[in-house]
Amino acid sequence: MSDDVNILREECLNALAAASDHRAWDAIRVSVLGKSGQLTGLLKQLGRMDAEERKTRGLLLNRLRDELTRAIEARGQELETAALDARLTAERVDVSVPVMEAGRGAIHPVSQAVEEITAIFGAMGFSIAEGPDIETDWHNFSALNTPEHHSARTDHDTFYLPAEGDGRNRVLRTQTSGVQIRTMLGNKPPIRIIAPGRTYRADHDATHSPMFHQCEGLVIDRGITLGHLKGCLIEFLRVFFGKPDLPVRFRASYFPFTEPSMEVDIGWSRKTGEIGGGKDWLEVLGSGMVHPRVLANCGLNPEEWQGFAFGMGIERLSMLKNGIPDLRSFYESDVRWLRHYGTDPLVPALLHEGF
Repeated sequence: MSDDVNILREECLNALAAASDHRAWDAIRVSVLGKSGQLTGLLKQLGRMDAEERKTRGLLLNRLRDELTRAIEARGQELETAALDARLTAERVDVSVPVMEAGRGAIHPVSQAVEEITAIFGAMGFSIAEGPDIETDWHNFSALNTPEHHSARTDHDTFYLPAEGDGRNRVLRTQTSGVQIRTMLGNKPPIRIIAPGRTYRADHDATHSPMFHQCEGLVIDRGITLGHLKGCLIEFLRVFFGKPDLPVRFRASYFPFTEPSMEVDIGWSRKTGEIGGGKDWLEVLGSGMVHPRVLANCGLNPEEWQGFAFGMGIERLSMLKNGIPDLRSFYESDVRWLRHYGTDPLVPALLHEGF
């Protein structure tokens, strides 16, 4: 190997060995193999040599290029690995160290209520079903036996969206009942689901929000009766509020999608706000047997299949359980409020804790 080629080889290898970071390594790579690099300059000189000298010199330079290319790539990989190891060491976290109380976050009351509701109904054998927040007018109203003149379909109560190519009106769902419809259309009975999720209505005050959360439930099977509905909801409410003897009553009401329909009340004290105390009653959710027309709209024979449905406001249940006076505070992002009403993230609700 000629002197200049040998010198270039030694200088490059020594510089690579001394390079301590990616920037130094890249500078060496460019100075040797770049467009204006030393080796590139030597290769450009081959064109001015005669054929025999060019052959010998070209063989040396090509061997040197291959050797230095491999050395540069190998050193680059070493530096990259070393940098990653250093970063992992610097960012290492000792997960056995207790979390500082002042810095610990908290589960939002809505999220906690959803976890508790799904845990309780999960223990009863319910599965979770989901659907889109933007529903068709048919899924949200018509399939549920809601007539055209019903007040819930007015513009001042519902957020309507422009119709799409199919001509069907779209709405921000006012209830998660559309999930029930989609479940019945897409699945054969028996069905046992709950549908928690966001809903939207044009309303805003201390007890109403334009966006809030609901959880609806649906059971479809043969031989379903009001007794099944009452047993399910009484058990849920007593477990959710932690009151094994919580008074629960069912009061006749009207909903287009159930027949018969019932409001569900729990015992409480109007004076103290205590759940299960006093002689007063407080409405907490609506329920009823699925209307035969709703079953027929979903392709189910009402003579063969029966079912019950229920719906509850998640924020409302959380307000009652935690003593929260104003619904608007759920969405004000006040960290102090969350620390007060939030739940320890290390103690989530689990299915086996439902009962």
